Amino acid sequence: MPTEEPSDRQRNEHGQYSDRLPAKEAFGVFEDRADQGRPLTANDVMEVLDCSRRTAHNKLNELVELDMLATRKVGARGRVWWIPIEGTESMDDADAEPDVDRDIFDDVELPGTGSTLESRQNALRAAYDYLVEHPSAKKADFLQDVFPEHPAGYETADGWWNAIQPALKDLPGVDPPKERGHIWHFLGG
Repeated sequence: MPTEEPSDRQRNEHGQYSDRLPAKEAFGVFEDRADQGRPLTANDVMEVLDCSRRTAHNKLNELVELDMLATRKVGARGRVWWIPIEGTESMDDADAEPDVDRDIFDDVELPGTGSTLESRQNALRAAYDYLVEHPSAKKADFLQDVFPEHPAGYETADGWWNAIQPALKDLPGVDPPKERGHIWHFLGG
């Protein structure tokens, strides 16, 4: 999709933005819109800020942590954000699925492209789901219970773990071990 105006943001020699977007710029997207009652998606924020999906999600999640925005899952893979009205309780249903934005698996940095990248995103999703179901797990548990069904193009379990674990530790609710070989915990939802 061509943009109407070129971005004023500077890029480095790899084509990546060299400046960092403060979360307040993402919040500005909510303040500057005509319909203040309409929730926004990550795509809405991406378009206004001319940033990646991962950057938009990171900034939106920062704003949620600061209680400046509220969020809710809509549909199988969608999520919306809004400025909460003071004095109201969260609108999340008690019976709702765990508060995990499934798009986060599409935005993580994993090696590969195309179908290889997709299989590695699915392997990461499987490792995360495993940790949600088993809130205290060791590396050996992931290698025994997740790797065989989701090898993601890796021939060895150690190669698989070297790609998956750095991304896994950055996912919401994950508390990685402080030392090698110790227990991973899931603290979220």
